[in-house]
Amino acid sequence: YPKFNEEYYNATDLINCHSHHTYTQLKEKYPKKVNFIPHALPKDLFFKMEKQEIERSKTQILGENNKDTFVAIWVNRNAKRKRPSDVLKSWQLFLEQEESEKGEKKSILIMHTDPKDSEGPDLISVVEMLDIKENVYFSTERLEFEKINVLYNISDVCLNISFAEGFGLGTLEAMQTGTPIVAIKTGGLTRQVVDYRDGSENGVALPVETQSLVGSQFIPYIYEDYVSCETVANGIKKIYDLDKNEKEKLSKKVQKYAHECFNLDNTIKEWDKTFDETIKNWKKEYKRWEIIEI
Repeated sequence: YPKFNEEYYNATDLINCHSHHTYTQLKEKYPKKVNFIPHALPKDLFFKMEKQEIERSKTQILGENNKDTFVAIWVNRNAKRKRPSDVLKSWQLFLEQEESEKGEKKSILIMHTDPKDSEGPDLISVVEMLDIKENVYFSTERLEFEKINVLYNISDVCLNISFAEGFGLGTLEAMQTGTPIVAIKTGGLTRQVVDYRDGSENGVALPVETQSLVGSQFIPYIYEDYVSCETVANGIKKIYDLDKNEKEKLSKKVQKYAHECFNLDNTIKEWDKTFDETIKNWKKEYKRWEIIEI
């Protein structure tokens, strides 16, 4: 529990949490003013494209020789918290599994990020060091939603192994297109990769294998959640190994879950409802602050 934030919590009349993890930390302490209202996106922003359009786009972007290639996507800022180099190491380990089984390394990882971002490592150099240059495609330009939607649609899986993730918008965007996710069970990602209603997975839910207690002068203590690159690679392989029918079934499940549990209309209604109730009732519980001079 983030006790160091209590001044802010006590001085606030309404706390609406996008992350269910945050909600579970606060609900018992502030039951009358804490709510869980998940993030949400319009259905027409990210959506499943027609099969022929997906095939055409995939060929156009990755080339004719990759029209049947297994594709993963990672959409994040190139920053330490997102573990971009570990994503590439995980991808290398997965490619070794593919080569051992198929005799070749053919799969492609799309990284929509700036490989030269000053907040992260030089990803070009990392790719060269890992010898996976032919299996990584960098998307470096700022793209409209329509073009990002295409990237999700041509991908078989979306990855996120950030060691601290409040929500994780990229994975929800991918799920709206029917693309399953491989994600660590941390922060807001847990509620996405695991269907809270029955415990089933919307892809592969990666366990937290190591926690590091870190902090700063502003945030005294917080856990960072880690999963090994080997486990991530195995998670990718699970999606890779699905047959056509299993992939289609999972895709429909993932998209349905995103629309039902991260529904924009419901989010708007809940925000409106909690605002109205707070404005109407906040004075009942309000306690004036006192300033005492000594």
